[in-house]
Amino acid sequence: MQHIAMLVYPGFTALDLIGPQTTFSMLDNVKVHLVWKTLDPLTTDSGITLLPTTTFEACPEELAVLFVPGGVAGTIAVMKDAEVLDFLAARAETASYVTSVCTGSLVLGAAGLLRGYSATSHWAMREVLPLLGAERVDARYIEDRNRITGGGVTSGIDFGLRIAAKMRGEAAAQTAQLIMEYAPDPPYQAGTPESAPAAIVERLSALIAPDVAEARKAAEQARARW
Repeated sequence: MQHIAMLVYPGFTALDLIGPQTTFSMLDNVKVHLVWKTLDPLTTDSGITLLPTTTFEACPEELAVLFVPGGVAGTIAVMKDAEVLDFLAARAETASYVTSVCTGSLVLGAAGLLRGYSATSHWAMREVLPLLGAERVDARYIEDRNRITGGGVTSGIDFGLRIAAKMRGEAAAQTAQLIMEYAPDPPYQAGTPESAPAAIVERLSALIAPDVAEARKAAEQARARW
C-alpha cells in the first residue's frame, strides 16, 4: 500500500484538490489522506465544507506523494504558519514526490522545498516563485526531479494524470482519463492571459494585485525562517 498525503486547510480551492484526488482514487493499492492539524471540519474558498481524514501527527511518514493545493487568502495564511511548514518539510524528506497545484507551490516554497527547483503556479502568482528560491516556469505543469508542480486550478487533472502514470504506468493514467471523460473543449479560449481578451486580463490583474502583494510579503517572511 502506498500513501498519498494531500494537505487541506481553511480557504483552499476545492478543485485544486478534487481533480488529482479523483485520479488517485482510481489507482490500485493507494490510500489518500486528507491531512490537517485536526479532524475538525474546514471550509474551502468556495464554501464547501470538508472533513480531514488524518492529522499531521498521524500522517504516515513514508509517502509516495506529498501534495499541496492552492487558494488565495488561505494560501497566504498557511505560508505564514510554522506548524504547516514544518510538517511539509519533515514529510518531504522521505516522500517520493513533492507536489502542488496552483498557489500550493508558494506553500511548498515557503517551507523551503523549491529552492533550486523549477516550478509553476497560477499565472497571477508565478512572479512570487523566485522570491522562494524557485526558477519560474510558465507551464501547465513542470517536473524537476521529484518536484512536480501544476499551474492554476484545472491543471490539477493534467497533474494528477502525470502522477498516476509515474506511479502505475501510462495505461492506468489513460484509463483514469477515460473514466473521467477528460477531453477539454471549452466554449471560450480565455483560459490563459495570452488567450483571454486584454480587457479581462487587465481587470482581473488589478483585482488580484493586492493578493499578489500579500503573497510577496509572506514569501519574504518565509525566507527569514530558512
